[in-house]
Amino acid sequence: MTPQSIQKTWWKEAVVYQIYPASFLDSNGDGLGDIPGIISKVPYIKSLGVDAIWLSPIFASPQKDMGYDVADYRSIHAPYGTVADVQTLIDRLHANNIRILMDLVVNHTSDQHAWFKESRSSKSSPKRDWYIWRDPKYDALGNRKEPNNWKSIFGGSAWAFDEGTGQYYLALFLPSQPDLNWESAAMRQATHDDMRFWLDRGVDGFRIDSMNLMSKHPDLPDGKIVNPDEPYQSGAEFFASGPKMHDYIREIRTEVLDHYDVMTVGELGFTKDEQSVSEYVAKDRHELNMLFTGDIVDMDFGPNGKYERDDFHPRKIRTITNLWQNAMPKFDGWNTIYLDNHDSGRSLSRYASDAPEHRATAAKMLATYLMTLSGTPFMLAGQEIGMANLGKDYGADSYIDVEGRNYYNEVLETRGGDVGKMDDVLRELQLKSRDHGRLPMQWDNSPNAGFTVASAKPWMTINKDYTEWNVASQLDDPESIMAYWKQMLSLRKEHSDIFVYGSYTALEESVTGRWF
Repeated sequence: MTPQSIQKTWWKEAVVYQIYPASFLDSNGDGLGDIPGIISKVPYIKSLGVDAIWLSPIFASPQKDMGYDVADYRSIHAPYGTVADVQTLIDRLHANNIRILMDLVVNHTSDQHAWFKESRSSKSSPKRDWYIWRDPKYDALGNRKEPNNWKSIFGGSAWAFDEGTGQYYLALFLPSQPDLNWESAAMRQATHDDMRFWLDRGVDGFRIDSMNLMSKHPDLPDGKIVNPDEPYQSGAEFFASGPKMHDYIREIRTEVLDHYDVMTVGELGFTKDEQSVSEYVAKDRHELNMLFTGDIVDMDFGPNGKYERDDFHPRKIRTITNLWQNAMPKFDGWNTIYLDNHDSGRSLSRYASDAPEHRATAAKMLATYLMTLSGTPFMLAGQEIGMANLGKDYGADSYIDVEGRNYYNEVLETRGGDVGKMDDVLRELQLKSRDHGRLPMQWDNSPNAGFTVASAKPWMTINKDYTEWNVASQLDDPESIMAYWKQMLSLRKEHSDIFVYGSYTALEESVTGRWF
């Protein structure tokens, strides 16, 4: 039964369905998914039994990082549709008792955002301090150097030089994604206003991208030299969960969010310990409702990065599940339950099996895991039909995402351009590349999987297994993966006191160390 101390809320009982807009459904034949395509599938979304959708970025953007480089928070990327289309989607979802979360990307913007254009126009610009600018350093020979040795999350330096003003700006991701300076009160107010713009239109909450990177150590010191052979080092200890991080989140909560009935889930990078997590989600902290800690999608990452090898073992998921299921009740926090998202390979291929003889059973097993844990489950579109990674017969050219491509090219250069020496990197791409979580939805067995018209060129690779693994083939099959997902969602709602709010006790691992 539900412990008396737990407060019931809609966002605790919701199951959230993540939609990657470019990959859900193309309504106009240009090869790119769009908002009208999502609108047309609201009946399908409702039929699954989910309670909310999380929409990956749809704002105006030059798409250097698939919309995580925002050029205007109040406009929509034109190929996706218009603000009016989004309002129609909100209204249609609400009419079907489905809520909507938007992706809030406010650690950085695009370099095409009006704020940055004005900021870089001169050192005396009123918006100069809306971003993080620093003078160059110079070595003994007079060569210009970056302000510190931080490495970009996507590789290379985290600093980009602006010829016009002679200073560097911080860009932790791509050079075209300058970091906002949250020390600026004017910038924070403008960001709050952009949030209200969407909340006033009926948006039910936000997933906050790169949430804990918004506060950096004010001195921006050099990162520790861990890899002496590389010119740039991780600065995560100085740019993740900085000294004013909690002040910024509490300000967002009190100034904006508390005036609406909404939910928040923050993306917590580089920080996975219980104490740090509790400071964001403990109820008495009055900050966020929940977090994505990332450890559940990092289980096969190597010691020095995503694309190093460290094979998955079930003991890893056991350890992480035990940690957070037991930790959250201690400080009255709330869990996110997930295995897949737009930044990861498909869990079916990484942590289970997508082999034809095991695929359906494995997908149902993972659905059981997700639907029977306490917390708010998040599922990625396609999980309900057992979508998988691209297979081993797809080469490096099939991967277009900037993160994976940059890493592949960086390693290729160090190996003298010899692609014959890249099998180890390709293996990791085939497991973990962000492309896998962004594959176009497989609706039926018609050309292009019903995602777009036969004559169109899809924006990215469609997995050729779509002819067998698609929505149409499972809709009326009571033994299908989809039917099982629907049953589990229904069971979770029927017994919410157990599956949503219930307590968790881990069984002892077999003394033989074997898993059954």
